[in-house]
Amino acid sequence: MTIARTLRVGIVGVPPLSVMQTLTAPHIKVYDLDEPQGRIDIETASPFLPQVYCGILRTVMANSLIIRPDVIYIDIGPGKCDCAVHTATVLEDTLPKTRIIRTRNQDSTDFGTPLCTTRMDLLKKMQAITASVQSTTPYHSLQPCKAVAGFWGVPPRDFSLLSLFPDTTHVYGWARCMENKTPDNLKLELHYNPDIPTVFFAQSFCAKTALARHLATKHPHALYLDCDVTAGNSAKAKIQAFLELSGI
Repeated sequence: MTIARTLRVGIVGVPPLSVMQTLTAPHIKVYDLDEPQGRIDIETASPFLPQVYCGILRTVMANSLIIRPDVIYIDIGPGKCDCAVHTATVLEDTLPKTRIIRTRNQDSTDFGTPLCTTRMDLLKKMQAITASVQSTTPYHSLQPCKAVAGFWGVPPRDFSLLSLFPDTTHVYGWARCMENKTPDNLKLELHYNPDIPTVFFAQSFCAKTALARHLATKHPHALYLDCDVTAGNSAKAKIQAFLELSGI
């Protein structure tokens, strides 16, 4: 009896649903290269990507160099960023034994965002949202909660900053697009609730910092925040002070 070799597949961004449906076989192990994998040092990426690239793409590079997947599906469409286009080229030249498959997720069918609006510890909620990228089955319905705060933006590289938010925080921005499996849905990304205090977040050096800051200026009760690799004491203090001053 022949035992199939485990195929190690890395994903970057949110690949199209049609791609994820092909990765559900038991002999395939999927790695979300956007997220820190174990104790891999992000500085592993330094010889290959400049420091002005965001912490997420440098994490992708570091993970890829250590894990060396057999295949990497990387979204280079508008649902990710232009820097991902160039990261794909660097990966292709640096890892000749890894097959780099460029995708463009322009799916438009709404998958739903039950996690973004339910009552849950925000750190665990964001972990569930990022994990949902690998799911191809319809979501279970969840009871929405009344929001007292909002988090708009991308999943941070350092999830520890999310521990400061109350369980009744609603998630907006690209993270909501992520759960909805429509990363190129600008209308959904632009959505926020002007009636609740909201932190508008993006990784330092990410193009989304422009949108985060712009929307924060339009929101009547907002904090704009960007962090690089880790959320330092200064960033956490800003969030804590903002929430406390908002009566949360």
